[in-house]
Amino acid sequence: MSSNDGRKRLVIAVDGPAASGKGTLARRLAAHYGLPYLDTGLLYRMVARAVLDAGHDIQDADAAAAIVASFDEAAFPDDSLRGREIGEAASVVAAMPAVRSGLIARQRRFAGQPGGAVLDGRDIGTVICPEAGAKLFVTATPEVRAARRHRELTGRGEPATFEGILADIRRRDARDSGRSDAPLKLAEDAVLLDTSALTIEEAAGAAIGIVDARRAGVESPPGSAGGS
Repeated sequence: MSSNDGRKRLVIAVDGPAASGKGTLARRLAAHYGLPYLDTGLLYRMVARAVLDAGHDIQDADAAAAIVASFDEAAFPDDSLRGREIGEAASVVAAMPAVRSGLIARQRRFAGQPGGAVLDGRDIGTVICPEAGAKLFVTATPEVRAARRHRELTGRGEPATFEGILADIRRRDARDSGRSDAPLKLAEDAVLLDTSALTIEEAAGAAIGIVDARRAGVESPPGSAGGS
């Protein structure tokens, strides 16, 4: 395992669409560099879970905004946040400007830790941590992402079809990229990492190489890493 070995703070921003592998890579990077890790998508899943548990319509932006102001992250078991229904609901609340603005401070506090941090989400490199020392945009084709999510869900015993998941992913992609507030997009100084044809180990190696290059002051142009 490597570490931040006394160098200046290292903040790594990992963005990308659903099921692109960004969470797996972010966790690998955090372990490799000895940094704390935050899956920011879980925050939106927590808000969605709380909205639904309170009996509100998931489209109720006022209810979601009120929950953001007071919810306790420790009150949500991780297992209750991983279902397909919650993922879809989280994508809805994530498009609400009041929800996004309400969660910005939590995310920036996490990123502001003395040694740095690794965060993954949809707008880390563009909104939450625009000054991050290394930015990755992790993606894969919708079909590859749907196959990954299908394996994940069926592996947990959840009923799911490839076709249904693919439709969900395309719908979420359109919502995430088309929202007016903090849309999903490639930061100008991020490196695009396409994991479609990569194993987990290959993708992790590529991600570490990108971060190491940035730490050494070597610029990698966007789109320079990953399979085709």
